[in-house]
Amino acid sequence: MGRSRYKFHEEYYPYFITSTIVHGLPLFMDARISNIILDALTYAQDVNKVVLHGYVIMPNHIHLVVEGEQLSARLRAFKSYTARSIINYLKANNKTRTLSHLKSGKLDNHKDSEFQVWQEGFHPKQISTSKMMEQKINYIHHNPVKSGFVESPLHWRYSSALNYEGDDGVIPVTLFNG
Repeated sequence: MGRSRYKFHEEYYPYFITSTIVHGLPLFMDARISNIILDALTYAQDVNKVVLHGYVIMPNHIHLVVEGEQLSARLRAFKSYTARSIINYLKANNKTRTLSHLKSGKLDNHKDSEFQVWQEGFHPKQISTSKMMEQKINYIHHNPVKSGFVESPLHWRYSSALNYEGDDGVIPVTLFNG
């Protein structure tokens, strides 16, 4: 499978993104760490003009449906900022065991950091049709149900499912209207 499959080809399409924590650590079970992600997503929308169509924060990974100019660079900045913020939070709260796991997950080519929070890459998948967009939005909203955490997507706090039901979600999203 060639690497070109996982690149941002055209900026005017939305993309389905997955980012995972190293070693599959369930960092997002901590609400304060999930809030770091939510705050960074809000910033990306407000300041970097990233259009967020949908999201879910699972215990050890996130799925996003996003679009915008310079998306690759903006998502790298998002991951860099959130990683630094998560490390600072873990240090401030003396979470030495978690920090040890993140230290052991650091790739050798990352000379500028002591820890690694995110696995490499985003695995972007271009969404080119309305049907594909609906499928990806439904997939992310049903991810907590499929994993057995909740019986309905509407019961998972860290997702845009409520937004799509016309309610206020935890953060705003730009609804896809097929």
